[in-house]
Amino acid sequence: MPLSPMNRREFVKKSAVTGAAVAAAGPLAAAPARAAEQEHGHGHGHRPRTWSFSILGTTDLHSHVFDWDYYKDAAYTDKAGNSVGVARVATLVKQQREEKGEERVLLVDAGDIIQGTSLAYYFARVDPITDGVRHPMAVAMNHMRYDAAALGNHEFNYGIDVLRKFESQCRFPLLGANALDAKTLRPAFRPYTVKRIRVPGAPDIKVGILGLTNPGIALWDKDNVSGRMVFPGLVEQARKYVPRLRALGCDVVFLTDHSGLDGSSSYGDELPYVENASNLVAEQVPGIDAILVGHTHVEVPSYTVKNAETGEDVLLSEPYCWGYRLSVFDFEVELHCGRWRVTGKTARTLNPNTVDEDPEIKRLLEADHELVVKYVNTPVGTCTQDLSAAESCWKDVPIMDFIHKVQSDTVKAGLSAADAALPLISVAAPFSRTADIPQGNVTIKDIAGLYIYDNTLYGKKLTGAQLKDYLEYAAKYYHQVPAGTKVDTATLTNANNFWDYMYDTAAGVDYEIDIAQPEGSRIKNLTYKGAPVADDQVFVVAVNNYRANGGSGYPHIASAAIAYSSTNEIRQLMIDYVTAKKTLDPADFADVNWRLTQDGTPVF
Repeated sequence: MPLSPMNRREFVKKSAVTGAAVAAAGPLAAAPARAAEQEHGHGHGHRPRTWSFSILGTTDLHSHVFDWDYYKDAAYTDKAGNSVGVARVATLVKQQREEKGEERVLLVDAGDIIQGTSLAYYFARVDPITDGVRHPMAVAMNHMRYDAAALGNHEFNYGIDVLRKFESQCRFPLLGANALDAKTLRPAFRPYTVKRIRVPGAPDIKVGILGLTNPGIALWDKDNVSGRMVFPGLVEQARKYVPRLRALGCDVVFLTDHSGLDGSSSYGDELPYVENASNLVAEQVPGIDAILVGHTHVEVPSYTVKNAETGEDVLLSEPYCWGYRLSVFDFEVELHCGRWRVTGKTARTLNPNTVDEDPEIKRLLEADHELVVKYVNTPVGTCTQDLSAAESCWKDVPIMDFIHKVQSDTVKAGLSAADAALPLISVAAPFSRTADIPQGNVTIKDIAGLYIYDNTLYGKKLTGAQLKDYLEYAAKYYHQVPAGTKVDTATLTNANNFWDYMYDTAAGVDYEIDIAQPEGSRIKNLTYKGAPVADDQVFVVAVNNYRANGGSGYPHIASAAIAYSSTNEIRQLMIDYVTAKKTLDPADFADVNWRLTQDGTPVF
């Protein structure tokens, strides 16, 4: 999932212009001018030899192998006509190698590989990868002959042991120059790798690939990494390793960053390091030629940042997510005094939605895919009526109360006697507006489609004043709509680049969100059991680990005292609830405790 907002307009606008210019100029402009490659010697009166090569890039694949939606149990579709999965991307990679030559193409990923689909969950939790059970993403990426991949923050979701097992199955290095052992402060993973582009009759072109991951791991996966690993900033570690790669004789230095482009951080001041720092790395660290960007799930075909020290342009590209796109960096180099020098570079993205899936990946992984399809279609109980999340972003609907019920019951059962006497509330976000639990049989995929992340559960203590701050922060999700103005749900939400997965509603207290008021003054009539919430009243708040550890920058919660924690995924707790009850009945949990108002008048 994307972990921070970003200024999409600026990057998409610039990217569209660049992409259009490349497309208009034709294939010889999109790639280095191969006609200019010289087979001359290097003596007096001869031009230096030129050569061209490409680096292809993917990012945020999130275990999408095939063009399939496990939550819908159907081929993937969206309004934009995108396809998903590395099986299609593999066909584009094969085409690029055939067009340019096997020796002239490298393939790199920018992280978030092993989490994100039911396929990922199955091979992490249901039938975990072992020496005899290989991760489907390792199988697919080995077949595609990746040269390197950066660590993404979601690589750590299932713990370091699962990550290490995945690493052992890959025939390419997982890079993380800023993933350090907490005790020695030495790299816990390889910081970089050096690849060689063979040039007949001339020295090899040495390409240094440096991998950088996201500092937010220290917050988001605190339970898995605390005391074991630390994650300093991208700029700080790039300053250390880029000169080292140059000292090793690298002619080209290429970075793969699991970090966005806009210099923002979703966790406020919880960490001293910037979450989305790729533009800062390009601007502040000399000696970088290009950066493959990840983490923010946007398409940026080509974006240029000028290095402040050298004045050189650094080329960046982000290929969206899930295998929606493939970034293509094309380089032209010239040989001067025995060393290659970059003289031209372009970037663009390719869309795999018009090519077929790679038949060999289908052959290798069809059985794994069918195993997961069977798993997600396993019935676990029945539901008395259809529960939809379609209006969950502006109405208190029963399907969200199902999440609150499971979270509250689980935390309550695990509290100490002293904390059990405190009022208990739950907070949760509407992750998917398309989620629907049908009347009749309920399957694993129905529940997984509602709770799509592998979050675990915490209980944290907040005062009444802090709780109100928390809800005010959530309420900035809505655009201000003055009293008397018609509310349009199509434009009501996602103000401030605040996405659905970031927006928490609460159960256990009653309150109103007055969208006619300015941000910070919207929470009205906050009560607990009919009485106004006192500023010093202490609550236990059931909340997921991502939010509890600072995700999305909510106030107070990251530093709040812990009353409960568990390594069990909330989604599995929901599955267990239905399995045990056998019947999912909204009468057991549905409660309208919050509503939108305009100057005190209910909107719906």
